[in-house]
Amino acid sequence: MNPPTPIRMGVAGVGSLGFHHARILGDLPEVRMSGFFDVDARRAAFVSRELGLAPARSLPELLSEVDALVVAVPTCSHEEVALAAAGRGVHLLIEKPIAPSLEAADRILAAGRRAGIVVQTGHVERFNGALRAAAPYIDAPLFIESQRLAPFRPRGTDVAVVLDLMIHDVDLVRMLVQAPLAGIAAAGIPVLTPSVDIANARLTFRNGAVANLTASRVSSEGQRMLRVFQRSGYLRVDLA
Repeated sequence: MNPPTPIRMGVAGVGSLGFHHARILGDLPEVRMSGFFDVDARRAAFVSRELGLAPARSLPELLSEVDALVVAVPTCSHEEVALAAAGRGVHLLIEKPIAPSLEAADRILAAGRRAGIVVQTGHVERFNGALRAAAPYIDAPLFIESQRLAPFRPRGTDVAVVLDLMIHDVDLVRMLVQAPLAGIAAAGIPVLTPSVDIANARLTFRNGAVANLTASRVSSEGQRMLRVFQRSGYLRVDLA
């Protein structure tokens, strides 16, 4: 039996996260890392030296050489890159958040459906080792509290902290509760950037569960904590 043909993968945007994607993809036997593209020529040259892989000269050139694409450009450019890839029939793994707005996300998903491609979002906290260890003990959460605090870094500030950091916990809470949302109340303030840097959100669900989420990107130290209260017990999950 012949081995399966490796998937030809590419990465659009090789900043901090994109570089990790490209490096790891290059180590996977079921993948052929076919190329990458970045608008920053100096960054592209650095990554090319590190990976021993020549950068594509343009996004269309990269799309012509791959079956699937990791989108790791700044969030504000996700839609542009994703729609271009969908137009070529290229499958998508889009770094979180999928888009800066609901409308943009809907357009990406609609393009994916029309093209018949896979569109996934890279919510890596679902695979956090601490959460996976705790998951068998989480059955019917009644109240979830999350705190995701980080020191200030310029990366990711093209969007508010809700889309930069809290989006991880929104995803985790919805995965754990497994019930439709009933209501959302939220507040936030800008501190060091023009957009919201500290935010709090309360999510209520139709099954009666409640989640209280806090995220900050201007804290003195980092913390990624999830607390789950349920009738069978209490769990404290350190995601850091």
